[in-house]
Amino acid sequence: MQLLKKLCETPAVPGREQKIIDLMKGELSKSCDSVSVDAMGNVIGVKKSGRKNARKVMISAHMDEIGFIVQHIDNNGFLRLAPRGYHMPRTLCSQRVRVLGKKELVGVAEVTPSRGDPKKRDEVPKIDGMFVDTGLGKAVKKLVSVGDIVVLERSFLDQGDVYISKAFDDRVGCYMLIEAMKRVRRKKLPVDVYAVGSTQEEVGLRGAKGAAKGVVP
Repeated sequence: MQLLKKLCETPAVPGREQKIIDLMKGELSKSCDSVSVDAMGNVIGVKKSGRKNARKVMISAHMDEIGFIVQHIDNNGFLRLAPRGYHMPRTLCSQRVRVLGKKELVGVAEVTPSRGDPKKRDEVPKIDGMFVDTGLGKAVKKLVSVGDIVVLERSFLDQGDVYISKAFDDRVGCYMLIEAMKRVRRKKLPVDVYAVGSTQEEVGLRGAKGAAKGVVP
């Protein structure tokens, strides 16, 4: 499961997928006749049938994961976040995150505590009320900039009958895509197969739509 582990632990939020693009491009290059990256960042591996005017079959998995970008760094050195993809804020409180700045940092996502009114302590937090504390204070500005990406800190774990990790949506799909192309690498197929690792799925299927229009499967 080393490939699945590597896929899951590679950080890539919508619009900032370069690390996973490089990984997918390298893996698909092992089994496809050609691999390219389009203007949307989609990785497109092609295995040709050798037949004239062959039908095109496209199989796709998206490469991005839900995460954040740094929207603002306040005077206390706390990182304010803009979401990329859908989050449930109540699941993020006191959770560790990875901040990919000039140096990779670990921070803790927190919400400003409600004082005095017990009812407010039970309110569901909102993303715009959350911040990341790296413990570095104002010094964090030397290492982190607005626009840097933030993902959950979740290492890949093999335990019992299951694997536990962040980004199974959709790195499991990316894994299946790579493995499927390995299995047909030396087979003669009646169709041209396009294996697509698509971008920006978590914000509206943008990459897959662009790839489908480009490939016309």
